[in-house]
Amino acid sequence: MSPLDNTDVTTHLLWAHLWLGPFVEFGFMRSALIGCVALAVSSAPVGVFLMLRRMSLTGDAMAHAILPGAAIGYLVAGLSLGAMTVGGIVAGLAVAVGSGLVARNTVLREDTSLAAFYLLSLALGVLIVSTRGNSVDLLHVLFGTVLALDNTALTLLGAIAAVTLVSLVVLYRPLVLDCLDPGFLRGSSHWSVTAHYGFLALLVINLVAGFHALGTLMAVGMMVLPAATARFWVRRIGPLLCMAVALALLACAAGLLVSYHADWPTSPVIVLCLGAGYLFSLVFGPHGLLRHRRPASLHLKA
Repeated sequence: MSPLDNTDVTTHLLWAHLWLGPFVEFGFMRSALIGCVALAVSSAPVGVFLMLRRMSLTGDAMAHAILPGAAIGYLVAGLSLGAMTVGGIVAGLAVAVGSGLVARNTVLREDTSLAAFYLLSLALGVLIVSTRGNSVDLLHVLFGTVLALDNTALTLLGAIAAVTLVSLVVLYRPLVLDCLDPGFLRGSSHWSVTAHYGFLALLVINLVAGFHALGTLMAVGMMVLPAATARFWVRRIGPLLCMAVALALLACAAGLLVSYHADWPTSPVIVLCLGAGYLFSLVFGPHGLLRHRRPASLHLKA
């Protein structure tokens, strides 16, 4: 074998070690990757409908709204997966239903009532964790522990992903119609209420899943950024869903590897990888800034 061939083999082995080595050598990296895959295939499609329904900021508000429930679950049972999950789901659903009732029965609009509820929830959750726990517990709640996912957490993430995908298949047509013409759906079908509250329930459980892996401050990034990035490349809903999932998977793998080699916190790195894809697509995507500003070609006239 020539020296040039030896160099090529060494280079390929080095790249393989950089890309695959952490996942082959360490079980916690494999668990983190499995958890991120479950989260990506579950949260990214929900994020697409969140974007199409113009509710992206609602997702951010709901991500903060689950914090007091998770904090109360922490107070009752410590860092218990089940207690924090149930608490987060109850708090998220309470905020979603409460803000809707306020919007329907007072002069406030839904965005204002939701903002009020989520600010109160966020402040209450941080106060509970800060006064009853310590700084390590607060960081765990706010930024997650994706590198410490155990089999129980992986089972929960997988179950939420399965429930989400099955529910989206069942609710696909009503959700699409609700994005295009919600008034028509309300007037012509009994699926309107089911689609609305079913989607809110999916939003809450996926935020709880993201809370366990990425933390409450980062969970919504897995929803909003892949959907927004995919929108710069495709228009149709089917390809949009597939591309959002693919982008989320790619960012998760890249974020895990970068955080491992650079010894940086994992959750922010994953979200920053999603953000890098968004900024690139914003500029260079077919529906991004450069293409949007390009003047349309003129037809030749005889």
